[in-house]
This record gives sequence, structure tokens and C-alpha cells, in this order.
Amino acid sequence: MQFDNDLQSIQEMRNAVKRAKEAQAEYLSYSQEQVDEIVKKVAEAAYGKSQELARMAVEETGMGLVEHKKIKNEVGSKDVYESIKDEKTVGIIGEDRVNKVTEIAYPFGVVAGIIPTTNPTSTAIFKTLISLKTRNAIVVSPHPRAVNCTVEALKICSEAAVKAGAPEGLVGWISKPSMAATNELIKHRDIDVILATGGGGLVRAAYSSGKPAYGVGPGNVPVYIEKSAKVNEAVSMIVDSKSFDNGTICATEQAIVVDRNIQQMVMRELRNNGAYILNEEEKSALEKIISPAPGKLNPGIVGQHAVKIADMAGIKVPSNTRVLIAEETRVGKHIPFSIEKLSPIFALYTAESYQEAKDYCMKLLNLGGRGHSLSLHTTDDGVAKEMALEMPVSRIMVNTLSSIGAVGATTGLKPSLTLGCGSFGGNITSDNVSARHLINIKRMAYGIKSPSIPKASTSDLPKKIEKGNQEVEEIVDQVLKQVPEHEMSPERITEMVNKVIKKYQLN
Repeated sequence: MQFDNDLQSIQEMRNAVKRAKEAQAEYLSYSQEQVDEIVKKVAEAAYGKSQELARMAVEETGMGLVEHKKIKNEVGSKDVYESIKDEKTVGIIGEDRVNKVTEIAYPFGVVAGIIPTTNPTSTAIFKTLISLKTRNAIVVSPHPRAVNCTVEALKICSEAAVKAGAPEGLVGWISKPSMAATNELIKHRDIDVILATGGGGLVRAAYSSGKPAYGVGPGNVPVYIEKSAKVNEAVSMIVDSKSFDNGTICATEQAIVVDRNIQQMVMRELRNNGAYILNEEEKSALEKIISPAPGKLNPGIVGQHAVKIADMAGIKVPSNTRVLIAEETRVGKHIPFSIEKLSPIFALYTAESYQEAKDYCMKLLNLGGRGHSLSLHTTDDGVAKEMALEMPVSRIMVNTLSSIGAVGATTGLKPSLTLGCGSFGGNITSDNVSARHLINIKRMAYGIKSPSIPKASTSDLPKKIEKGNQEVEEIVDQVLKQVPEHEMSPERITEMVNKVIKKYQLN
């Protein structure tokens, strides 16, 4: 009997989770040295296949550039490994001898990894490394449009892990992905934590699954070129960043905000760096290609070259065009140039004042990028600090390429392909997600303080006792008046009365 694709996909997922759970139970006994050797070998194997995986990704998805995806694969393997290799993730990871507290790491168990079509191989490698580093197993649901390259990346990681001594099944995947299988994966009883990188709907599903989840939101990143900026350097970096892998990284700049008194300089440098400035007619034509319906991005432009996108709109541009730019004054879901475009297309806003520049940035973030990132070019540290304090984002890149700076390639940020948006973006963390997010820590604590526990207050006890004694004496006198002395002594009567009173008080 032949099952339909959804049923096959679900069964494959269940089998992978079962194997992963069994493998993780065995992996739990591995030492830090064994874990580190496995992670090292996996990183080396993935790094060595960076070019091959980049080519596969571009050919399968039709997005981005091989040379740039190769760099992302290198960041996801080598850079991530270098950032986590010395972390303690097994057994005792910290001891406070003064306060007598010992910290002990333990893994979540089985990780569900959701992989996007924009960064399929680099994200798969990254999530595998941080899972293995923390003695977790991982089962991956690839994007249907990137399944072959994602599975190939996972196979490379799995084979290297097993060869280094890891149990079979520690790295699993769905080779026939479906939405039904993905939904069941994130709700499976043996999945312990979710790493979701993808569209908003998928991330919301992860957070509503009832499982611990790390999801990331959209990144409608503004870049503000402040009047003190070194314009030549700033514009060069912005165009390089926007055209990197044709804009597929969620931290890529989406809209330029520039101060009025340097606007002409910026426009000149944009043209010098391969930008094509659209006229009003061309802008109108491209708007229909960016967003056929209000607030909806056309997936056909994601990760495509600027020349190809222009051609889709019937616009003739030079063959060396790297980005397309239109001047804009409005922000909203119905304004195509103001939404996240994931392609080499810019809106350019001219601010008449510093306050207006901040207002533009805030509006763009509120439209769809709260919590993610903001890019800034300035030589004024005061401006940088003020923007950092006021903007509702989790990371601000100053005087660098936002796209690869946010993932840690050009900054001191933790190398990561999953960038948290914090409470601004409805996420559980604002960090660049890494290995430390996949371990739990239990703590053993010795008593080091001798508390003085106050006793119950007895300030009014003597009065109660005195009052009680008086009542007993009165009752005894009354009884003695009615009972002949030879039949019962005063002591016996007192004893009986006290018992009655005590019983009454207890009830």
C-alpha cells in the first residue's frame, strides 16, 4: 500500500525522532573531551564542503550567490566552532568556592531544527554544531525548496560525527518535508526544545507548540547615515552589505535614512557603488513587483540579483547594477518599499532633523522589525549611545556591514545564524543563539548562613494564662459548693476542668 506524501513525511519524522532519542540517551554518558572531539570533526567536515554546499544551495533555491553562501557556510561552521569550542557543557561547569554553589550542565534532549530556504546549509550546520556541543540530538525539518542541499549538509555532519565516535541517529532529518510533518515534529512528545528559523507563521507555531522554543522575528532593518558619518566608507559598506547574497540575511539593511545636509553626497556615492536610482515611473512599476498585495512580499524577488528584479518590472538598468533605490517618505504595510524585501532593493528616506531620522527608524522597526537590528554610521559616540538606548532592537551595528556584522562575521557578537529579538519581537531571548541556550544548569548549594528564626510571639501569653487560671478557680469554687468534700478533692476537680478547657481550645 502506497502512503501519500504527508503520511510518508510524518512517518519518516517519527522514525528520526525515535532514533535521535535513543542516540541521545547514549550520548548523555559522553565526556567533555569526547563531545569536543566530535564537534571539532563535524565543524572541519562542514567547513571543507563550504563551496560544494553553497553551489547546491544556489542551484536548488535559485537564491543568492555561491561566493557569498560559501562565506555563510564558513561562518556557520568554523566561526561558530571557534566561538563554542572552549565552553564547558558537560558535568560540572562552574564552582563558586566562596558561596559553595556548584553548577552542573545537562542537555534538553532532542532538538527540533526548522531551517529556512534563504540560508539552508549554513543554518543546518550551525544548529547541528550547537546541539552536539551540548549533548543534544537534533532532528531537522528542511524547507521544501531547499531540501536537497540541507539534507546533504546534515549528512556531512552526521557522517563526521559517527566517524568521530558519536552514536548513529544523533543527527536526523526529514528528506520529504511537509507542513504536516513539521507541525507534528514540533509537538512530538519526545522533542524537548525547538530552534525555529523561518517565516512568521512557523515561528508562531513553534511558540504555541507547548515546548520550549527559540524563534526569531523579521528584520526590517533601518540604516541611519548620520551627518558626522564618513560618507564614502559608509555607503560602500551599505551597498556591499545589501548585495551580499542578494539580501537574504534577515539582518541586512532594508531602508536608508540620511540627514538632509549629506543627502547629495550619499546619492553620489550610491551611484558610484553600483546603485541605480529609480525615477517615479520606475518606482511605481517596481512597487507592483515587490508587493502584489498590500503587506505581502513577492517571494519571486527574494535573493535575486538587482538586474533580474529590474527586468521583472520592465526596467532597463546597467548590467553592473548592484542595488535598486527609490526615494520614499511614507512607511506602512501598503508602501512596498518600506517593508522587509530580502533582496537588493532600498527605500531612501531623507530626514530634516535628527529627531525625524529617529522617527523614521522607529516607524520602520514598528512596521516589521521590532527587536531585531539597526545599523548606524556615525563618528559621534553620543549619537550611537542614544540610538542604542532608545531603539527597540536587540543589536545595533555601528560602522560595519549589518548583514554579516549581526551574525558575528565583522563584529564581536556571538557567531550565529539564529538572531533573537527579545521581548520587543515576542522572542524568549535577545541573544545571538548559541550553545549556551541549549543547556540547562542545575545547582548544588551548601548552607553557608546561620539564620535566626524568630519564635512565635508570646507577649500576651501571661495575660491569657492569668485569665485562664482565674476562670478555672471560679469554676472549681462553684463545683465545690455543690459537691461534698469527701466525694471529690479540689485538685481532682481542677484537673477535670483543665482537661475540658484544653479540649475546647483544641477544637
